[in-house]
Amino acid sequence: MAAEVLAAAGLRVTVFDAMPSVGRKFLLAGRGGLNLTHSEAREAFLGRYGARRPQLAPMLAAFGPEGLREWAHGLGIETFVGSSSRVFPTEMKAAPLLRAWLARLRAAGVQFAVRHRWRGWASPPQSAGGHALLFDTPAGERIVHADAVVLALGGGSWAKLGSDGAWVPLLRAAGIEVAELLPANCGFDVGRRADDGQGARLPGWSAHFAERFRGQPLKSVLARFTAADGTVHERAGECLISATGIEGGLIYALSAPLRDTIVAQGTATLHLDLAPGRNLERLAAELARPRGSRSLASHLQSQAGIKGVKAGLLRECLAKADFADPARLAAGIKSLPLTLVATRPLDEAISSAGGVRFAAVDAHLMLRARPGVFIAGEMLDWEAPTGGYLLTACFASGLAAGRGALHWLGDAPLTPAAAGTGSP
Repeated sequence: MAAEVLAAAGLRVTVFDAMPSVGRKFLLAGRGGLNLTHSEAREAFLGRYGARRPQLAPMLAAFGPEGLREWAHGLGIETFVGSSSRVFPTEMKAAPLLRAWLARLRAAGVQFAVRHRWRGWASPPQSAGGHALLFDTPAGERIVHADAVVLALGGGSWAKLGSDGAWVPLLRAAGIEVAELLPANCGFDVGRRADDGQGARLPGWSAHFAERFRGQPLKSVLARFTAADGTVHERAGECLISATGIEGGLIYALSAPLRDTIVAQGTATLHLDLAPGRNLERLAAELARPRGSRSLASHLQSQAGIKGVKAGLLRECLAKADFADPARLAAGIKSLPLTLVATRPLDEAISSAGGVRFAAVDAHLMLRARPGVFIAGEMLDWEAPTGGYLLTACFASGLAAGRGALHWLGDAPLTPAAAGTGSP
């Protein structure tokens, strides 16, 4: 996005990428259908950015969901509003959009240099040509001089696609404040009670439960928990049993407060309502009916609609005595406690929180400590849930950084390369 802005103004632009090809994480985002943005009302949309709403709102006002859809249409990519008001390309795939975009950038004169891994600034950091950037390439070390630089190196998740967070120590060494990268839109590990009478907890599910139910969806549940700051979070949806805990859309939507609660308290207790369509009293009465010769599993299924993974989860999390008491069993079904003890590793997360603090950049996303260097995308200290919110803010911040660089270059003397003559 930054390259598009600068090339449209007639400047010479090169995009450097550490990977053998560009847009690899963008392609991964579209693997299950590229969720470009979201069509909900503006206030609700902005609310998805939490504490970073004030910083992101101006960028999203300049390039928000409608602007993003129009931009895609300009590339020949039609879009539609799907389930839950999410917006997708008609073909659902990321590759056609990326191909059209790269073709347009190349036609505008943008150059691409792949297998160029940025290693920071050459010494001295400033040169007559502006910024001296140090790259590792297959041909060896290369120094590139530029009048303005936009860093869009991603967060710290899915390192094999390029966003490995290796830039964090480079910026910190340059005196730039960077908040620790943390998992966002991530899964969690559970801790189960040990049968030692001491209240100890063991990591992960029991071997039996994990072997039988790993990878199975937990549908039509309601999740509720109280965060460390006292805020009660509640959300309905579905999630997935993982090898060591729980993940999926419902969990990703709650991952930020769950993560922060674990950081503050050591654990977070998530309560699952496995039968949200039934009230507690009715459920207890139905479970209290005589079951005769039927097994408990058959009784649970016929009286409460509980079977499969939900039944397995009850047996995993409740004490044996709870199954003999209809009131306690009903309470467990309506509010089954899962103790979450850790996030899954950062590299497994869909996205990351943390990054360059907004106090370190000005209104144009330029580093205060490095005039002429701009920051965009997940490198900045913000997070958002999945559902198109991540991509929309990345697009918007790229556009803002490009406009910021253009604004700064308008007040700075250009080298022949930046002015459109000479070699980049």
